[in-house]
Amino acid sequence: MTRRELDAAGITDPTLRAAYAHCRQLNARHGRTYFLAARLLPVERRSAVHALYGFARWADDIVDDLDRRLTGHARDRLLRRLEADLAHGLRAGGGDEPVVRAVADTAARYAIDHSLFADFLVSMRSDLSVTDYPAYSDLLAYMHGSAAVIGLQILPVLGTTGPREEAAPHAAALGVAFQLTNFLRDVGEDLDRGRVYLPADLLAAHGVDRALLEWSRRTGRRDRRIRAALVAAEALTRGVYREAEPGIAILDPQVRPCIRTAFTLYGGILDAIAGQDYAVLHRRAVVSRGRRATTAAYGALRTVGARCRARAGAGAVAGGRGSDGP
Repeated sequence: MTRRELDAAGITDPTLRAAYAHCRQLNARHGRTYFLAARLLPVERRSAVHALYGFARWADDIVDDLDRRLTGHARDRLLRRLEADLAHGLRAGGGDEPVVRAVADTAARYAIDHSLFADFLVSMRSDLSVTDYPAYSDLLAYMHGSAAVIGLQILPVLGTTGPREEAAPHAAALGVAFQLTNFLRDVGEDLDRGRVYLPADLLAAHGVDRALLEWSRRTGRRDRRIRAALVAAEALTRGVYREAEPGIAILDPQVRPCIRTAFTLYGGILDAIAGQDYAVLHRRAVVSRGRRATTAAYGALRTVGARCRARAGAGAVAGGRGSDGP
């Protein structure tokens, strides 16, 4: 499948093909929902999405260092090295890291605004020192770089039926909705890393602070105030999904099933959180395999239909041109 995707994208250089293949492996290993949805894209666009995800995943892993083997200084040094490598790659092509070689090539192929990558790295660096957010407005500023720009990076790859500027706010909102979902699902794991992404003003409105979250995580005990705050966070997140959804209809019809599938699967995480009564401090909420399989199958059917309609439309245009001849 990797070879077919690379051939369809016109990626022929062996070193570059290996770099894209590496990004695909990262996506398959770490981004189950994204990887499943990406398989519904037209084959020639999948490698670009893998490159964008692979780069973001690589930077995120530097920041999080889940094994805690690196000091903050070491992580900062690695992030700065990645930033310099990317700046050179975007300017001249290539790069020391495979993820940089692939993402720089993707940025050139699809004319992706370089400032989106700079904004992303600013937010990644903030994770090295910022451990909480006083208000939702503060979190939104962080998520511009960590999530909204991801939607904006992918938008040129997906394509639109109208002006890209019309779809951009919805694409950014979808990135934010996905990340808010992650924040809600991963409250406990993030707390273990010393971070609280849920804004303090939302928590305080329900009588919750970091100390109460840490107590619940440590003891395994529940608290009605925490549940109320998590319900409010879910409602906030669902509101962002509603902002994002109209943008799906603006996308190229051939990619809509892919984005709709990701939209549905990520929304399913919120359903799973509610289904386990918001016990996110004690166990991770996951979408069942059955629901994932059903959603993916439905997405595949819609993909086939979209591609058949695209071929029929192309055939009609070709036939019309032929009838105009002498």
